[in-house]
Amino acid sequence: MPQVLRVALDTPLRRLFDYLPPAEAGAGPLPAVGARVRVPFGRQRLIGLVLAAADTSEVPQERLKPILEVLDARPVLDSAAIELLTWAAQYYHHPIGEVLTGALPRPLRFGAAAVEVEERWLATDAGARAGADGEPRRAPKQRLLLTFLIENGAAPAGILDERLGSWREAARALLARGLIASAAIRIETLPSPEARLRAAGPALLAEQSAAIEAVASGLGRFGAYVLHGITGSGKTEVYLRLIERVLAQGRRALVLVPEIGLTPQLLGRFRERFDARMAVLHSALSDSERLGGWREAWSGRARIVLGTRSVVFAPVPDLGLVVVDEEHDASYKQHEGGFHYSARDLAVVRARHAGAPVVLGSATPSLETLHNVAAGRYARLTLPRRAAEAQPPRLALLDLRTSAVRSGIATPAVLAIERHLADDGQVLVFLNRRGYAPTLLCTACGWIAPCRDCDARLTVHLAAGRLRCHHCGADVPLPARCTQCGFAVKPVGQGTERIEETLAALFPGVRIARLDRDVVRRRGELEEVMRRMSSGEARILVGTQMVTKGHDFPNVTLVVVLNADQGLFSTDFRAPERLAQTIVQVAGRAGRGAKPGEVLIQTEFPEHPLLRSLLAEGYDGFARAALEERAQAAWPPFSRLAAVRDSATTAQAALGFLTDARSIARRAPRGVRLLGPVPAAMAKRAGRFHAQLLIESAERARLHEFLDAWLPEVEALRSARRVRWSLDVDPIELF
Repeated sequence: MPQVLRVALDTPLRRLFDYLPPAEAGAGPLPAVGARVRVPFGRQRLIGLVLAAADTSEVPQERLKPILEVLDARPVLDSAAIELLTWAAQYYHHPIGEVLTGALPRPLRFGAAAVEVEERWLATDAGARAGADGEPRRAPKQRLLLTFLIENGAAPAGILDERLGSWREAARALLARGLIASAAIRIETLPSPEARLRAAGPALLAEQSAAIEAVASGLGRFGAYVLHGITGSGKTEVYLRLIERVLAQGRRALVLVPEIGLTPQLLGRFRERFDARMAVLHSALSDSERLGGWREAWSGRARIVLGTRSVVFAPVPDLGLVVVDEEHDASYKQHEGGFHYSARDLAVVRARHAGAPVVLGSATPSLETLHNVAAGRYARLTLPRRAAEAQPPRLALLDLRTSAVRSGIATPAVLAIERHLADDGQVLVFLNRRGYAPTLLCTACGWIAPCRDCDARLTVHLAAGRLRCHHCGADVPLPARCTQCGFAVKPVGQGTERIEETLAALFPGVRIARLDRDVVRRRGELEEVMRRMSSGEARILVGTQMVTKGHDFPNVTLVVVLNADQGLFSTDFRAPERLAQTIVQVAGRAGRGAKPGEVLIQTEFPEHPLLRSLLAEGYDGFARAALEERAQAAWPPFSRLAAVRDSATTAQAALGFLTDARSIARRAPRGVRLLGPVPAAMAKRAGRFHAQLLIESAERARLHEFLDAWLPEVEALRSARRVRWSLDVDPIELF
């Protein structure tokens, strides 16, 4: 019998820790692999996960300590989850303990029970005898409750609320007499109700049917499918039909969406179609809500599990299908903390491990995904037509150099808005900058309101009377006069708040809605904006990137893109791809119903090749040209990147650590290059100085071989103690 248990702990150390079985275990079974245990760790007591059992340890027997407590009879991580998380820890070079514990809801990391305990009420033997005698005769509510429990058996409070209404006072009286009792029931393996179809879907286009059959023919084995459909082509309907087939096989589906805001919309579509239990997991839920959703998935009661990035780690037994909606979206990459994983890429790995197909849906697939199609690793399924006979919108460029402009809106755009409103259409105005204005300027001395903690300007939020930093969150009152010379100050530039004000002045009486992170800070506010647009109460919607995230507004006939130039001249090689995706996605909000759509793109560079390519050849033409440019420059997906980023209290310390890290990499194998270190484009952020070192290789294996050997040496550097640093494998954003 194994004498040692190897436990993963939530520490930054890249290793497992050996412990003896619990002292009271005797000859009984050892804790299962994937179960949580409480262990001594120095002066602390930590909760970890058992990963393996062994006969011996490199640690002397007398130094090994026993596990203090076993928290789970049934593992919270099954073998499939451990396989995925171990792969992720190795690929992203992150400590295994932090990866494993990070996959669990927060309450489980602190010892909460994995198995849900529900209080149920039942009649005692004395109660059964009293009921048979017609007792209690003078208390009809008590008699009703007792009779219900005798006839139906143990019942939870929810059922009693539903069937009996007010019953708790009667329960207290019966409990005092010993006629009923309450018991805690472990809800672990309750059967999931059979999933049923509530309603049939609409008639399918031939391309939709072909896509469904292509994926359905591969159910039960791994295959990666790129569902490349233009906006409004019915990708969601394809997902629904595939999930229907998976549920009919008794298996389950995992669905990823990039933004919390898309969850209610997609969940609503699923509930309209399926009579099946669903679990929802995303960061806006409370800890208890996330634990409840996790339990639904872990127990197998949920047949569909839906959520944002971290849902890729959710427990889904008998996984039959994985769907990644809007697969190109940067939100699938974890940027905060140290574990910089891509949920999209892990979804593909998870599907491979589970022997299930994965569908990556987008109107603008990422260049990495299209490269995988070209290499034969993914199959491409195209939806070139809009559903319900809707036509793609007409796109046109508005040259800002030759047009009169009022607060960021060109005169031809104003006339177009007026025309579409007169034709009873709705209008979407897109500007990817929230706030009133990006700059507060003194016209006398030239002072610009700066952020004290960042190399950035403070943004004017006029309605709130505040200046805010969109990088570190600094928030100060809006001054009436220049803090340097006392002269009047004025906002310069446009944000969504100012555009809303301008449109209200241009179109008095027309109701305007705004969609940005300043408007939808609290739960329910996004749904309210959606309701106002869907009902027609709001005629114009002003929004940031949030409006590009798959929302469906059938009566929007005009989209105006106010500033298409922000990504044309960036130093980040991915900026053109992101700009093209944004333009195509926001343009796709127009003309999704019976009325034709129009898209006006304001620019000072109408001859720019990217814009011309998009208008002439669409996203496919842009992607072909962009991939050729990437190949010539040997940028991803034609090479592999990793980035070491750090921050420190001084610029010297930030660059010093990365310089030291580079100096010990002189033994880098052939085919691995180190670029930098360099300060970040915004060197100072949130009071700390940031820098970056890139590692590049044409071969993935060489890159990871180098990182495996190099990172332990980097961690041992004395200068590493003076900075905060992390590794990002496959970074999608460069400083």
